[in-house]
Amino acid sequence: MDNLDAVLRAHGSSLEHTVKFNIFITSYDTFAALNEAYKARIPTPAPARSCIGVASLPYGTDVEIECVAVVPSAPGKTKARL
Repeated sequence: MDNLDAVLRAHGSSLEHTVKFNIFITSYDTFAALNEAYKARIPTPAPARSCIGVASLPYGTDVEIECVAVVPSAPGKTKARL
């Protein structure tokens, strides 16, 4: 989550501006711990979230998270999405 927040901040957004998460996990045995870490970092009301079980992930990792976030704009400018 720290990595994801750093990427969002580098592009003018943050976890507070997320609207959707897709979380891929290789084992639901880790879901409880993952959910606690997620709840500790995500503001309320929480954005939409999907959790998908997969057989494997690149580089042997157990979790992969992607998100859609809004980049707040200056007055009069259009909002962009990451």
